[in-house]
Amino acid sequence: MTNVTPLHSCHLAAGAKMGSFSGYEMPAHYGEGAVAEHEWVRASCGLFDLSHRGQMILHGNVVPLLHKLTPSEFGAIPEGRTCYTVLTNEKGGIIDDLFIAKLGPDRFFAVLNAGSKEKDFDWVFSHMPARIAMDNLEDQALLGLQGPRSARVLLEALGIDAVMQPHMWTVETELPDGIPVFLTRFSYTGEDGFVLSLPGSKAEALWDRLSRHKAVKPAGFGALDSLRLEMGYCLYGHDIDDTTTPIEAGLDRVFREDHADFIGHDELLIERAEGPARRRVGVILSESGIPLEGADIFSVQNEPIGALTSSGFSPTLKAGIGQGYVKSGYVLPGTQVFVRVGEKKIPGKIVALPFVPGHTKSPEQAVPMVEKRQDDTWRQQQGETRT
Repeated sequence: MTNVTPLHSCHLAAGAKMGSFSGYEMPAHYGEGAVAEHEWVRASCGLFDLSHRGQMILHGNVVPLLHKLTPSEFGAIPEGRTCYTVLTNEKGGIIDDLFIAKLGPDRFFAVLNAGSKEKDFDWVFSHMPARIAMDNLEDQALLGLQGPRSARVLLEALGIDAVMQPHMWTVETELPDGIPVFLTRFSYTGEDGFVLSLPGSKAEALWDRLSRHKAVKPAGFGALDSLRLEMGYCLYGHDIDDTTTPIEAGLDRVFREDHADFIGHDELLIERAEGPARRRVGVILSESGIPLEGADIFSVQNEPIGALTSSGFSPTLKAGIGQGYVKSGYVLPGTQVFVRVGEKKIPGKIVALPFVPGHTKSPEQAVPMVEKRQDDTWRQQQGETRT
């Protein structure tokens, strides 16, 4: 049986073309189509339903557990900071990539991928000591507001002033009528954006309120996929999985340098020292054609060197693009390659990711020093004491 989100009736009322995504019936696109929605997000503000994703809160002495399950640092980060990280298995493979926000010294909020959430819950629970509690927020909805006008929409539609809230920070606040919400400034499209987690029973009213703003249009998973592909972001189950390591995937920055006690550490330390046999890269076609996921990549000597893990048409570049893994000797940007498209081998080249420059930092990056003044101002507004 296919699952639905609390916003299912909103999608049907808006005339969405529905499809199956990670076991849920979700909007693929609305009336104008995926390309138009993609372009609207780049120019204005798109509204996405992300409620199929998993959400949980961990309570108690959580930091040691997170340091065992992930290679990232959570003890020293300030309250409110949200980190992109991965769960690793014994061989260093990626169980899932996820976002974890530090709400307090003993309270953390996490958002998981929809297709992996059940195994994530089981994995975390199997390693939890008795002094930690986990709340599965299965009745919680998740809305994404993405685009350069998203902060203005929050202010004008909801009265929430988040202009100074830094990227990759989470606050607990209230919507009109006192509805509690976790508000994270986070981009999964390369544009400015926010993600709002709230009780599912209140989601329809919020969707309606936001969608009435003149800058907002609903967007489906067709646009979501092309937007994230242009940014070179990984899609779990395609670009990364439990056989892929963070080093192969170019996610080295999730590692804390002195972190030696997480699951899979020894295997990843060896791979980091020796270098991986393959690496994730971007590929852009030089001629017309749209490559499919799984398409073989060849060197100019016609040697098979890898394959695409996700691909499609870039509305911004007006070209076929993809990301995938190639042998480590072929990762230099500018390297000429051929990609199989149907019965043809179409020329292309390796490019550095992202394909399209974003207006926010990658979710894997920490807040840079140039944004420190903004961080300080925002945190002072929240009433935090700086030391």
